Amino acid sequence: MDRTPWISFTTDYGLVDGFVAACHGVIARLAPAARVIDVTHLVPPADVRRGAAVLAQTVPHLPEGVHVAVVDPGVGTARRGVALAAPRGLLVGPDNGLLVDAAEALGGVTAAVELTAPEWLAPEVSGTFHGRDVFAPVAARLALGAPLSDAGPAVAPESLVRLPAPVVRPEPAGFTAEVLTVDHFGNVQLAAPARLLAPLPALVRVRPEPGPGAGREAVHGRTFGDAPAGGLVVHADSAGRVAVAVNGGRAVDLLSVTPGDLLRVATG
Repeated sequence: MDRTPWISFTTDYGLVDGFVAACHGVIARLAPAARVIDVTHLVPPADVRRGAAVLAQTVPHLPEGVHVAVVDPGVGTARRGVALAAPRGLLVGPDNGLLVDAAEALGGVTAAVELTAPEWLAPEVSGTFHGRDVFAPVAARLALGAPLSDAGPAVAPESLVRLPAPVVRPEPAGFTAEVLTVDHFGNVQLAAPARLLAPLPALVRVRPEPGPGAGREAVHGRTFGDAPAGGLVVHADSAGRVAVAVNGGRAVDLLSVTPGDLLRVATG
């Protein structure tokens, strides 16, 4: 049985400054045996929804451990810092909607605390760098087996901030769904679950909503190569959601969409 303390780390800190290294350093000093998996530090700045989606789609594939995430435009304000327990892991970060979907992916929130115990935090907590001074030290202590209840007072799970549910609207000929994320390759992931795509025929049309015309023809396929070079393919992605891609290109450029926009996928 693997008893290695595992910590995953997801932020919008980027790779130019020393922010990520400082957090790694805090963890290493408190829990030198812990192994840290960097999920990404390239979440678009302050994009909590993107961070939440990346985290929720990644944590089920990581070792059971502590998942610390920091996409925190409200750092230093009245927003709470929290740690959540789920059946298959612990999550640490700001109470701004970033953590809840990941907790659901790990079995649901079973307990939550607000991070207020002074001995769990840095001796001096910066007003702008809670990743280093609050979340990293808490994650290190939890990875070493310290009780969640020692980190601060209990929080009612139903009081946790949740992001608004994305638009997913089934229709007789298909569905309309919100663009959830756009990945490094320009593939457009929709909030729609893959089951909505299953009954559609081999050829569909994809159109931004609202938008003129009938939209673009796309292959309803299993992988990118099911469409001709430069062609659109709509498929079930590795996270179980509907995605739109271009064989050899970037769907986000072809469709001119951004996260939060709506796309209609239908037979006509």
